[in-house]
Amino acid sequence: MSFWPKSRKARRRLTILLAIAPVLALAVGLALYGMRDAISLFYTPAQAQEAKVPAGRKVQLGGLVQKGSVIKHPGGDVEFVIADQRSTARVKFHGDLPDLFREGQGIVAQGVFDDRGVFMATEVLAKHDERYMPREVSKALKEQGEWRGEGAGPPAYDGSSAAEGKDRK
Repeated sequence: MSFWPKSRKARRRLTILLAIAPVLALAVGLALYGMRDAISLFYTPAQAQEAKVPAGRKVQLGGLVQKGSVIKHPGGDVEFVIADQRSTARVKFHGDLPDLFREGQGIVAQGVFDDRGVFMATEVLAKHDERYMPREVSKALKEQGEWRGEGAGPPAYDGSSAAEGKDRK
């Protein structure tokens, strides 16, 4: 019994299929390889620690800006801490922050972690009105039981003492 069909028409179709399949597989593989840097995963600080995000991998980090953590340096550099209920992440950013950026508010920063675990942001996005929080941030905070919507009290990690922030890192 042979792999090739007896019909000449069927053999031709099978030959064409066998010629097209590797070309199609190669095209899909190259497309996925080319898009690998365009995919940006979203993490909260706790999720980023659990996932052990490798240094240099482009991700989005979201959470609440911890009160008392914003330090503005001359030359446009800014350092702050993004927090969720379980963890914090130090963020460094060079540039102008959005007008609505403030402590205690939800943000999403896009960038990479360096070798020391500091998040080097290339872009910072802040909420645009009193009721809005980025969908990924609100979903992650709801899952952790730290939703600050209507009727919610202040977060447990509001940065009221500097020692607390250092203990959580």
